[in-house]
Amino acid sequence: MGTIKKEEPVPDRDVKTINDVINFQYAKIIACSSFDLPNGKEAKKNCYGFVKNKFKDLQSGKIKWSDILREDWQFAESDKECAYCGSKTNLTHEHIVPRSFNENERCCECDTIQGIHNQVWACGHCNSEKGTMGLYSFYKKKLNGETKFYDLIPALIEKKYLKTIFCCFERCAKCLEQGDLDGDGQITVLDIDYALKAYGKL
Repeated sequence: MGTIKKEEPVPDRDVKTINDVINFQYAKIIACSSFDLPNGKEAKKNCYGFVKNKFKDLQSGKIKWSDILREDWQFAESDKECAYCGSKTNLTHEHIVPRSFNENERCCECDTIQGIHNQVWACGHCNSEKGTMGLYSFYKKKLNGETKFYDLIPALIEKKYLKTIFCCFERCAKCLEQGDLDGDGQITVLDIDYALKAYGKL
């Protein structure tokens, strides 16, 4: 019988809060862009020192996230296909952070959630499959058996998700400094999705 691979427990020993997880994931995206790497798994494998430095720079405020408008332009200029599976049929605008997110009474009119900043193309099947799931929970299900599912998400989708969720968690939910929210004894990307559901009443 083969050995069952366990999910990597913690992105890095210095990752202790939701804010840290967000910054660490974004640091890997920066590395992929800088070194033309295909995904976060390769970024951590091939240039961990760079990832760690960018993570620290994001934490300290030495570098700032690019404006979300950059991702809006990338979305507008991208091929019209499902961001999750590549299908070119039965497409609709899909809200990466569910549009039903309801942390407070302003969410239903909040441009951060309802606007283009939080949208990608998705086919009917993927839109239905994702439903109100967080992005990482959806990819864990979609890439069943892949322990590093969180490092194999297309950069455009993950950047939009991280920036949108950061805004929601910083301005309204105020949970960025929370740690292991799902109570499994470790801080992972799934704590982001747990916060999404808990604070967004999904």
